[in-house]
Amino acid sequence: MKKLLLALLLAAPTAACEKVAAERPAQLVAKVNGTEISIHQLRTGASGAVAQALERVIDRELLVQRALAEKLDRDPQVLQAIETSRRQILAQAYLERSVSAAAAGSSRDEVGAFYAENPALFAERRLYRVRELVVSAPAELVDVLRAEAARSRDLDELAAWLRSRSAKFSIDTLTQPAEQLPLAYLPQLARMKPGEIALFAAPPGASVIQLVHAEHAPLTEAQAAPLIEQFLAGRKRLETAAAEVKRLREVATIEYLGEFKRGN
Repeated sequence: MKKLLLALLLAAPTAACEKVAAERPAQLVAKVNGTEISIHQLRTGASGAVAQALERVIDRELLVQRALAEKLDRDPQVLQAIETSRRQILAQAYLERSVSAAAAGSSRDEVGAFYAENPALFAERRLYRVRELVVSAPAELVDVLRAEAARSRDLDELAAWLRSRSAKFSIDTLTQPAEQLPLAYLPQLARMKPGEIALFAAPPGASVIQLVHAEHAPLTEAQAAPLIEQFLAGRKRLETAAAEVKRLREVATIEYLGEFKRGN
């Protein structure tokens, strides 16, 4: 959920905003060896960063001009990279247009249902202060580590055990609200008392968490509604995109060749 919410918060401007921007006359901000650079080429959200963004675009334009002068646009590898990027952009543009309608606002019932289904994120939300030991280890060591964590009184003791086995690990102290922790951790964390230790599988190893302190920080449905609406819209986009790709596969003729050829 965390990654999805971050992606939503960092999403591109809405189609309406893009349309308005497209309708404005292009304001020129620089020329590089005669090549014009418009304000629309400066991708930055903060006004204070515009000057820095302009300098980056100028640097890029200088490099592009040299690449063209040396005919790198005719290099087979460069051509292949350009074509790959073009196709990725086209595919993404089609998906964005296909799923835009699915991202329409969620109903009050949908928001209410999601709020009720996730008490650990909202009505029973907590702020957790934890010590986390992250270890990179093969599965067989993780199984032994789980038993050792159950016997340990604190993470320093467990760290000493790992150090004696030359295992790679790190320890950090974090204070995070429930929504910034993996959803799979929350049920067990909610039952833990300060000082208790729990191990969670986290490929390519494990995350061992010792609870230091937890305090209630609930959100009402009204407070949570904007965040829930963003999440539901993102989930609908993902579901619609997956359904559209599935539909296109069902009506397409796809033939695997060579080593990828499949039997009937």
